Amino acid sequence: MEDKASYIEAAKKHAEKSRTASAGKFKGGLAEHSTETTALHTVSHLLLAGLREVLGDHVHQQGSNITSERLRFDFNHDEKLTPEQIAEVEKYVNDAISSKAVTYISEMPKIEAKESNVEGNFWDKYPDIVKVYTIKDNKGKVWSREVCGGPHVEDTTNLGKFSIKKRTIFCCWS
Repeated sequence: MEDKASYIEAAKKHAEKSRTASAGKFKGGLAEHSTETTALHTVSHLLLAGLREVLGDHVHQQGSNITSERLRFDFNHDEKLTPEQIAEVEKYVNDAISSKAVTYISEMPKIEAKESNVEGNFWDKYPDIVKVYTIKDNKGKVWSREVCGGPHVEDTTNLGKFSIKKRTIFCCWS
């Protein structure tokens, strides 16, 4: 692995390139609200839940860019994912999809959402009352519970098979 300083510098360049490329183009990481983009946005919630399951609770979303063709998802983690970890995350997401989980929406005070460990990032950008999206199957398993403002599918029935195509991951150390 490259030394830490090189890694941090590469992460900064990547972040700047992403910011420049998407300036003024995307709202909340979504290019538009087509059926495909909405489906991938829902998958991004399952992806984050899978990453947290496999890598640990320290993982949080740092950004995303979603179009009708692909999902780019940025998150914090200090190591490149191994092939085994990628397979575990893919399995988590595909298991959630095949469970035919339903998306439930509720509203609650932001402070209550934070205190009840609803996953969220960018808390300062949310209003005092937030929407919480819970993806849960008919057996009661919660696959994802996250604060969000974007569109989601009603259920995972038609999401198809999920796979990670690229695994370039940039991280910032505190």
